[in-house]
Amino acid sequence: MFLGGEVVILQRRNYAFFTMKKILGMLLLSGMLMACTESKNSNIEQDMNKMELTQEWDKVFPLSEKVNHHKVTFKTQYGLTLAADVYEPKEAQGKLAALAVCGPFGACKEQSSGLYAMKMAERGFLTLAFDPSFTGESSGEPRRTASPDINTEDFMAAVDYLSKLENVDAEKIGIIGICGWGGIALNAAAADARIKATVVSTMYDMSRVSGNGYFDADDKEEARHAARVAMGQQRLTDPLAMAGGVVNPLPEDAPWFVKDYYDYYITPRGYHARSGNSNDGWRVIGTQAYANTRFLYYINEIRSAVLVMHGEKAHSRYFGEAAYHYMVEGKAEGYRVVGEPNPVPENKELLIIPGATHTDLYDGGFTEPEGKGEPKNLIPWDKLAVFFQKNL
Repeated sequence: MFLGGEVVILQRRNYAFFTMKKILGMLLLSGMLMACTESKNSNIEQDMNKMELTQEWDKVFPLSEKVNHHKVTFKTQYGLTLAADVYEPKEAQGKLAALAVCGPFGACKEQSSGLYAMKMAERGFLTLAFDPSFTGESSGEPRRTASPDINTEDFMAAVDYLSKLENVDAEKIGIIGICGWGGIALNAAAADARIKATVVSTMYDMSRVSGNGYFDADDKEEARHAARVAMGQQRLTDPLAMAGGVVNPLPEDAPWFVKDYYDYYITPRGYHARSGNSNDGWRVIGTQAYANTRFLYYINEIRSAVLVMHGEKAHSRYFGEAAYHYMVEGKAEGYRVVGEPNPVPENKELLIIPGATHTDLYDGGFTEPEGKGEPKNLIPWDKLAVFFQKNL
């Protein structure tokens, strides 16, 4: 469920020292590189055309009679191709407000993100639920690899795609991030002013949990050093080894939040064959960069509207509350930096759902394990719709 760039510095050269021959040589090389780039872009387009996406309905929830659905692909600035589901309200007319949805971290669009997208489409939005780079039906090798930069770009590329649709109002685009993608959504909102409203649901700060462990239990240099040594050795012995998804079978002494995950990802309630959390998880070193990153540094400068929604009983609640307070006040427990208060605090909201656990906000929750019993309906879909209608 959690565990992982690269910074390339290009130094400018003083061309006054180059002879004309060298300059001509560089121009020739530049032309060759441009040709290679054009060829590479052509190959990317061909790869998009060759992607074979599953066409039958294979979500963990039924298709609503109120929406139309189809699959699409789009490219990121890293040259990766993402697969996505588009949900559109039936009989929609004119340009619509649009939402890009992703998460949880390690899940696929056939699970929670697809449900969120469909429910919001029922309420009048054109929505896009996508598989992140290296996961699900999206491209990227090796599989189940994550990066703070690439994952943030995934959201921004989804905004690119939505902005170019003829039936979307490019000035009315929001995003929804679930679980680990809640933190990534905040990072994207801080980086991209085109995002006019953001909902983060049952969020994780993936950089904090990867570097500090759960509940900050390993927030010390010794623990991080030991993890770095182990990762370094893993890269030499078996860099493609998988860390495993949710533990299965479930030990009797498993922490309650692990049981919460098991009840969603492993049982018929939420299991999916393309979900990493339901199966072999991430590569052991696949999320290594997250452990050495704190990527919510500038969320106190987000001027657009943000709703942070968390469950009262969620083990992850401390992530959402801390992120909200840092975003509004510029300081919070778990953040070692102190920033300025948010310039637009009035459009930020923290919503705690009474009685809800972490995975209750994946699908609304059920009164009995494995998705049995009656639905608890703990996700306030209408409130989310009102939030986006007000702020888009």
